[in-house]
Amino acid sequence: MLYVVATPIGNLEDITVRALRVLREVDVIAAEDTRHTRVLLAHHGIQKPTTSYYDAVERARAPALVERLQSGVRMALVTDAGTPGVQDPGYHLVRGAVAAGVPVVPVPGPSSVTAIVSVAGLPAERFVFEGFLPTRPGPRAVRLAALVREPRALVFLEAARRLDAFLGAACDILGDRPAVVGRELTKRHEEVLRGTLGELRAHLGERDRVRGEVTILIAGAPAQVVSAGPSTLDDEIRAALQTGQSLRDAAVAIARRTGCARREVYQRAVRLTRRE
Repeated sequence: MLYVVATPIGNLEDITVRALRVLREVDVIAAEDTRHTRVLLAHHGIQKPTTSYYDAVERARAPALVERLQSGVRMALVTDAGTPGVQDPGYHLVRGAVAAGVPVVPVPGPSSVTAIVSVAGLPAERFVFEGFLPTRPGPRAVRLAALVREPRALVFLEAARRLDAFLGAACDILGDRPAVVGRELTKRHEEVLRGTLGELRAHLGERDRVRGEVTILIAGAPAQVVSAGPSTLDDEIRAALQTGQSLRDAAVAIARRTGCARREVYQRAVRLTRRE
């Protein structure tokens, strides 16, 4: 039996009675960081053998763990925080266990995603979880551009050191929408900040340094954005040129908004104006 067990995202008391029982009853615990997991186990008086199972080795170690499961071992899979398989290791082991006919049982619990949604104070009955975006500006812009007309709320994870760049890109591409930043959720220095993307960036920019784990919720696209606007790159170019922008300025603006290469947009604009 493989139990996929959610663990606290900060506060060690945020763990279910069922999860504690499972961790006490299994034969071994596969952990993203065994040192981190031992702190949790010690806090709750649990002594169990652990084996490491983290990003860099999960694909290689999954077959051996599946063999142990097939031999009758009861195993719990945990990560440092939250639910395995959600932006954390777990996929390869779960897939291998399922393929081998081993029962896989979810033991749900804490989540930074549901935590930020619950306190956001923004419409989030329906939301899209995007997790971590690419760290490079171009690929990040491409992902954000694909969400410009998404009517559902958007939930992201980000490292504190990249938060300023993320908020700036999101404001430029999505517009200055209402948003909520949750920092160190459930931990001693928990902080929930509300405002527009621009306001949040300005506020956080006044600090010497932002630390901790960050979860961000951004309001979905307004109705007029969802229903209007160009749907292709050619339409983007036509719309920009109709405002009187030069080819160069239009290419720069569209490239920044969509993540496309500026040279590619410019050359496409030139060909388009020649045809029309």
